[in-house]
Amino acid sequence: MASKKTVVELVALQCTECKRKNYTTEKNRRNTQEKLEFKKYCPFDRKHTVHKETKVK
Repeated sequence: MASKKTVVELVALQCTECKRKNYTTEKNRRNTQEKLEFKKYCPFDRKHTVHKETKVK
């Protein structure tokens, strides 16, 4: 069976420097069409870096 698309979708946040997926969050598709971008702590680089939205596998 195919899954039904919901308004809230689960997304991963990927570090722009080390390219690892460090965080997951939820995003409301109706309110936010563009990709999320946050400045968060990367434990691998041990500093705050920009994290961008990617798909969760």
